[in-house]
Amino acid sequence: MREETRQSLASGLTSVRHNQTLPVAPDVTQLTLKFVNVCFIAEPSRQRWVLIDTALPRQESQIVAWAERIFGNLPPAAIILTHGHFDHVGSAMALSRHWQVPLYAHTLEFPYLTGAKPYPPADASAGGGAISQLSPIFPRGPFHLEDVLSPLPEDGSVPGLDSWRWISTPGHTPGHVSLFREEDRTLVAGDAFVTVQQESLHQVVLQRARLSGPPRYFTQDWEQAFESIRRLAALKPSVVTAGHGPPIGGALLTNGLAHMIDHFHVDHMPKR
Repeated sequence: MREETRQSLASGLTSVRHNQTLPVAPDVTQLTLKFVNVCFIAEPSRQRWVLIDTALPRQESQIVAWAERIFGNLPPAAIILTHGHFDHVGSAMALSRHWQVPLYAHTLEFPYLTGAKPYPPADASAGGGAISQLSPIFPRGPFHLEDVLSPLPEDGSVPGLDSWRWISTPGHTPGHVSLFREEDRTLVAGDAFVTVQQESLHQVVLQRARLSGPPRYFTQDWEQAFESIRRLAALKPSVVTAGHGPPIGGALLTNGLAHMIDHFHVDHMPKR
């Protein structure tokens, strides 16, 4: 990677709006830290809440500070990982130890989260811009979270959240999951699809809402990824918070999902 590309990326990412919370739906708040989101979800009573994903390493103090603004000194009932990539598990161990709560993930993510093996190498040729070009230097693990890691319940329930269920959405990674609340059709998509073109530094900096497939450089199985998006679209979500990009809803979401499914193999997959 040429040095000017690295410097451009570093300069650009400092311009991304971060340390910003956005309301998604009742009791659902998205926090953007640099170029990745975490999500705070509470039960209506606000006696319990759960953290979804943990951003990059060394973000734990900021996540704790925002959690305390929202919930006071109440710790989460659990931390749920949509998948195990470095920008979603970076502060997981620190937060689990700080709050003394377990981490939950799909069992198919366990090899990457328990030290068994790294994720496959990134595909810098996947296209889209500077972030794709830089992706080969991103950490691939394996990560060592085995001391605090537990499997998600097989029945689809979400620990700490009675009104939510988790949905298997493989493709980006083998054990990727999304979360859904049926009563108002709120969706936490993780990286099953995102709301900004994550491969492009320019788009990441702008944070302009646009549905896009999973980040190309780290997606392992494109046919599974396509089927997962079809599965999520069939739920007819009213609003979504994804792992990257602003929350969106309404016609932008509905029409965007339909267009993405119709044009997925041309517009959202690597050309080769």
